[in-house]
Amino acid sequence: MRAHVGDRIVLAAEHIDEPTRDGEVLEVRGADGGPPFVVRWADGHTGLIYPGPGSVLHLGVPGDEKAATPEPAPAPTGPEERSQTLHLREWQVRVSLLESGDDTSATVVLVADPPDRLSAKGTSHRSSDDAASRRIGDEIAVARALRHLADQLVGEAERDIEERTGEEAHVRPM
Repeated sequence: MRAHVGDRIVLAAEHIDEPTRDGEVLEVRGADGGPPFVVRWADGHTGLIYPGPGSVLHLGVPGDEKAATPEPAPAPTGPEERSQTLHLREWQVRVSLLESGDDTSATVVLVADPPDRLSAKGTSHRSSDDAASRRIGDEIAVARALRHLADQLVGEAERDIEERTGEEAHVRPM
């Protein structure tokens, strides 16, 4: 990861019940823009960080072609747009697994802001011909539950789009 003085850094929480942290890079101490970075966090504290792989989202300074992320959106023009330029939200997904004999059930619950809740279930069944593997059953049950949750989220998005536009919406699968 490369950073420049003035870049914004968003650091994912280490635990589910902790908030994400965001701050401004005050100093780059590594060679060629690399870590460590001195960051002033939104809560006013300043600290030295060595971000780990995949744990930090780096948002570049406007006009900086060397930034690791896409260029920022055009500057807001009206008061409503200005208030929406940067808004950090957190969603939490809780996964619960229950194993009973050859069957595994997974329940996933999405808690989003505003306080919306969606949940979905997935199951797996081990064939008597297969060797016992708790991990494989867990992976399949959770994957199925997450797929059902994703379908619900797409459905919610389509309903929201239809409500705003008055037209039928179909979100393309990726």
